[in-house]
Amino acid sequence: MSRSEILEKLKRSIAETDSDLAAEAANEAVAAGIEPTVAVNDGLSKGMKVIGDLFDEGEVFVPQLLLAAEAFETAMGIIFGEMSEEEKSSASQGKVLIHTVQGDIHDIGKNIVKTMMSAAGFEVIDLGRDVAVEEVIKQAKQHKVDIIAGSALMTTTMPAQRDIVSLLKEEGIRDQFKIMFGGAPVSAEWVTKIGADAYADTASGAVEQALALMAEKRSG
Repeated sequence: MSRSEILEKLKRSIAETDSDLAAEAANEAVAAGIEPTVAVNDGLSKGMKVIGDLFDEGEVFVPQLLLAAEAFETAMGIIFGEMSEEEKSSASQGKVLIHTVQGDIHDIGKNIVKTMMSAAGFEVIDLGRDVAVEEVIKQAKQHKVDIIAGSALMTTTMPAQRDIVSLLKEEGIRDQFKIMFGGAPVSAEWVTKIGADAYADTASGAVEQALALMAEKRSG
């Protein structure tokens, strides 16, 4: 089987939420000597984008999304199985701190974005829901994350997003992190107004924005 055929098989295994096919394709990728990052970016992640787009369009639902993520994890375990932690880290798309903002207990959307981010190759640290602004900053520094992502599902909790940006500025570390926000009442205009870097209104859009932010971060 050719390199392109293996990559297509990896993509198809995720799009079809087939863990057995994902394992088979991953083993073929390893045997063919395909670089892990290529297998992820040109195979698995493309399959996850197919599922993500279908989810956004209402063609598939949370159970299928979770099955696709499971297939993705199965393949990742094989592809990265023999790699050291340092090699795995260098192959990561980036480190994301995700949470639902202070005062907000809604987390279904956040959890879907977390699943999509993980499946796209990001290392995701999930702080959960109703997370204090100070705790977000503390954890971001402690884990040395690249991106801070926060969801607000009520207009009354949106100011916490603004407060995260403000506290980072007060501490003189705003430039150390990329910041992206989302949630039902949140808009691109709001995110720009409070000085964050990106806005997404869908789970797949959040992944695309995170990838763009990482490309920007790495380019200096």
